[in-house]
Amino acid sequence: MRTPPAPQPTPEPPPRDPAPVAALAEPLLPVRAVWVAGLSLANLGMWMAFFGPLQVLLPEQIGLAAPEAKETALAWVTGVGAALAMVATPLAGALSDRTTGRFGRRRPWVLAGAVLGGIGLVVLGRQDTVVGVMVGWSLVQTALSCLNATLLAAVPDHVPVRQRGAVSGWIGIPQSAGVVAAVLLVTVVTTGIAPGYTLIGVLTAACALPFALLSPDPPLPREARPPWREFTRGFWVSPRRHPDFGWAWLTRFLMQTGNAMFVLYLLYFLRDGVGYEELFPGSSAADGLLVLILVYTAAVVATTVVAGVVSDRLGRRRALVCLSGVVMAVPAFLLALAPTWPMSLVCAVVLGMGFGVYLSVDNALVTQVLPTALGRAKDLGIVNIASAGPQVIAPALAGPIVVYLGGYPVLYTACGVVTLLGAALVWKIRGVA
Repeated sequence: MRTPPAPQPTPEPPPRDPAPVAALAEPLLPVRAVWVAGLSLANLGMWMAFFGPLQVLLPEQIGLAAPEAKETALAWVTGVGAALAMVATPLAGALSDRTTGRFGRRRPWVLAGAVLGGIGLVVLGRQDTVVGVMVGWSLVQTALSCLNATLLAAVPDHVPVRQRGAVSGWIGIPQSAGVVAAVLLVTVVTTGIAPGYTLIGVLTAACALPFALLSPDPPLPREARPPWREFTRGFWVSPRRHPDFGWAWLTRFLMQTGNAMFVLYLLYFLRDGVGYEELFPGSSAADGLLVLILVYTAAVVATTVVAGVVSDRLGRRRALVCLSGVVMAVPAFLLALAPTWPMSLVCAVVLGMGFGVYLSVDNALVTQVLPTALGRAKDLGIVNIASAGPQVIAPALAGPIVVYLGGYPVLYTACGVVTLLGAALVWKIRGVA
């Protein structure tokens, strides 16, 4: 008799894949208009907190504290604050990327940045020495860096790729409108330095709270948090490991440097190069600068959302970033050739249109070349250095050109060349169609 075959063991079912971590998942569902409005409002509060002091309050405060050396003192105060912001933004982003807890990764940092930034502005308004102003502004910049890092990460955290251009356009509007709103608030609504700081501080917290409290923020499980050494190795752009990310960083740095050099000496250009005060007796060059700012802001607002929507539908982000760079370079060359008031108005419109396109499309492009989902906020903080750094180095580049190397024609020619170089390098990015 044949021995019956031994019974075969029942095969075990294949192991299930671990549940996806919601905090790190690529977003697929479109975000709603209410969410975009909340993010835009939070950005508006943050940019008012930046620009209100920089445009009006800090110069007035330093002028009272050190009237004989106000230019040097203001340069030190703003320079130290900008340097701290460049370091604090990626660091705060990295900390938020690793934050675990039931309140989510971003919410604690949005709340902390907004509340501490608001309190810091109120305290800053009570300072009457240069050292006190420097310490206060540095603390405010550090707190706002926490807010900035987490708001930057909201787009890749929640917005699908096909919608990022439009959303970037909507959140780009407050960056330009924040300048006008902040100046109006601290010059028309309030009188005095301390009340101006207090108003901006209260609005900073009030604008961010709805987004912080109502926006979804999936928690990061503790077991999904990577070791800290993974973050410290990536605290700088590595062109070898992530070439597309490196080229995107360099593109933004060059185009923002050209733009920063362009606007840095506009007040002096109107006074000395255009002769605005001779053309319009009884008016100051500051009046002309305000007109240019309003025209420029209107052009940015009119184009940034439209350009974002177009880039979402076409998917050709590199081409649109390159086009925006060419458009932004044109006003620089025009002012170098024809430094007149009518030409300045035309250039304000063209520059605003180009920057509006660049603002939304480049933000969307950068979110598509981030190295990993684990470090979105940290990596966007590193990209933010490419935006903040030019504000620090622009005076060092533009000053010698104006004083020693040919004046405003050479300065604006250099601005156009730097911007065109940045626009050309966008084609080095291979990972975005």
